[in-house]
Amino acid sequence: MLSSKTDHLKILVLGHPVGEEDISRWLGEQGAVARADTVEAAAKVLRGESFDWVICSGADLARLRDMTVSAQATAIVDSINQGVCLVNGKGDIVWCNARMSAFAVPVRERVQRCCEDTYRWAEVETQATTLTTRSRRFSFSFPDHGHFEVTCTPVFDVHGRPIQVAAVVWDVSYSRRLQDKIDAIDRAGRELVGLDVDQFSKLDTQDRLALLEQKILRSTKELLHFDNFEIRVLNRRSNRLDLVLASGMPADAEHVELYAVPEGNGICGYVASRGQSYICPDATCDPRYLPGLTNAQSSLTVPLRIHDRVVGVANFESTRQSAFSEDDRQFAEIFGRYVALALHILELLVSERQATTGQVFRNVMSEITSPLNSILTEAETVIEDYIGHDDVRRRVRNISELAVRIRETNRACTQTKAGFIGVAPAKPRVADPILQGKRILVADDEETIRETVRDVLAGYGCVVSIARDGAEAVELLTADPFDLVLSDIRMPLKNGYEVFAAAKALNPKIPVILATGFGYDPSHSIVRARREGLAAVLFKPFKVDQLLQEIRSALQVG
Repeated sequence: MLSSKTDHLKILVLGHPVGEEDISRWLGEQGAVARADTVEAAAKVLRGESFDWVICSGADLARLRDMTVSAQATAIVDSINQGVCLVNGKGDIVWCNARMSAFAVPVRERVQRCCEDTYRWAEVETQATTLTTRSRRFSFSFPDHGHFEVTCTPVFDVHGRPIQVAAVVWDVSYSRRLQDKIDAIDRAGRELVGLDVDQFSKLDTQDRLALLEQKILRSTKELLHFDNFEIRVLNRRSNRLDLVLASGMPADAEHVELYAVPEGNGICGYVASRGQSYICPDATCDPRYLPGLTNAQSSLTVPLRIHDRVVGVANFESTRQSAFSEDDRQFAEIFGRYVALALHILELLVSERQATTGQVFRNVMSEITSPLNSILTEAETVIEDYIGHDDVRRRVRNISELAVRIRETNRACTQTKAGFIGVAPAKPRVADPILQGKRILVADDEETIRETVRDVLAGYGCVVSIARDGAEAVELLTADPFDLVLSDIRMPLKNGYEVFAAAKALNPKIPVILATGFGYDPSHSIVRARREGLAAVLFKPFKVDQLLQEIRSALQVG
């Protein structure tokens, strides 16, 4: 006897079994009964519903099982993302899945021709020799339908003769567009770092940055669809992200100081500290986002790397929400490496270069120390062996002295000071009436630079006062008269333009020289000061000769 749980059975009856009335009465007592007159009808019902029992004859059961398996196989083939079809020797499609049917007519016709060509090829190959390659691959594209790849495989009978061709068709439009975009990024990057040496040698740092900014805009505007971008370089000494390039940034956003810290320094600080890109799909509700572009809705920020070391960040913003995808992130990361390389080539990554210069020379010294010591040892041995051969001993001694100079020069290079190139003598070799006795104010928040400049100028007879920030510089200006002011642009409390304005307010004729470490002028100090009588601009790191030349020229004009 069946348990009471059989009340809910679903039963399918195929055909008309013997003793149908008795069976029907009994089945009705067990649950809900559905009927199908033919195997095809039963298979159709089974594709749409599930049943607990199926009652049919043994012959019908075998046919029903085969049809069900075939239907499942068809469903599986229809569910895959590739087009699949069988084509006969005349190029006619004898069967295809739903994906293949969905392709445009020109695509299907091209696939048919590929299959027909493969069929003819298989006929020739099987007559000539044994096939070593069972499949052939084709690629084609249509402007309106995309890019496609096809694999055609001949189907053989028991005698080894081709009877059909099976084709699998991939729509590779997306991956092709992806590759085209990567290629475009690569071309843009190559253009970015393909700098004309003769052209750039005639430009100062400010003009080089402007040209680099134009290159970035031209290269990425259509690829990333952004409305604003900014590039910040990591200052290793202060851990500050200094703004060097920007387009579309409002003036108040340009003054924001950011540091490579994960919290409290916006997305740029987070990316610089973690070394990981960040997509902000909705700037209005992301707690890390700091206001940048007016009405910004989304942003993409990627790290700038040189030798897998983060040296800055590139930040792109859009007035549309979710404007940047994972693909955009990958493109921006690739392009970011080119940007970092271009900045490095232009010698704008001052902090990074200073951090690595010593290591480079130490690496060089580690490579050459052993050979140099061997040269010196061999030289001393030769000198001792060739007593009486004065000419040989003199030449060997010259080689020995040269080896010593190489070693000492490389050792000295590892001690280069930040922001300053070259070493000036403590006292001038010839008295310089232009500099002698001149009162000069030097304002810079970097101790190494202000003390080095003070020592250099003092050696030429100048009377030098130093200020550690802009506010201290303004206080010194109001307390004593000066013949010239040399001020860094980016300083705490007051910037270089404010120092310039204070100096000019006290003495309109006083010459003022501004210095900058990166060349980008976020507060437009250089532009405004030049209109108002700025004497010169020095781009760090500068040479002693450059410093002296600009000061002499400014004092003579003043």
